[in-house]
Amino acid sequence: MQDTTRALALMFEVSGLPPVKTEALSIFAAGHRQAARVRALLQAACEAAQRTGWTPLAGPIEVDLTLRCPPGHRTADASTLLGGVCAVLQDKKRVANIGLAHLGVLVDVALYADDRQIRRLSYAEEPAEDFSYQVRVAAVPAVV
Repeated sequence: MQDTTRALALMFEVSGLPPVKTEALSIFAAGHRQAARVRALLQAACEAAQRTGWTPLAGPIEVDLTLRCPPGHRTADASTLLGGVCAVLQDKKRVANIGLAHLGVLVDVALYADDRQIRRLSYAEEPAEDFSYQVRVAAVPAVV
């Protein structure tokens, strides 16, 4: 008998700050100032996906972002933080015209196909001594 169960939610932690999306230049461009943050997020997502057997979701999703930072030291607004995280976690094949070879195997890390799948977004902040964040991507349950 084949196991047809599938993980419908994935949660993982990342040290440091999330990538932010604040300009027209793609955050995937080689040498972009967000490159280290993009790589850290992709690496953490890759490890979590491999650990759980995650496959990219094709239906409606929700994305939760929890930023942990020293009180009064947030570095960007919620919309640019969510925009950066969501851009990184979707399938990157649609931005292939800028060249993604510098990402190596991380170019294939995708938790879902496209931002158009997002039906719910949430953002929260928690006080902490050091910057880190938690990401949760989940399928939105079908409404009957």
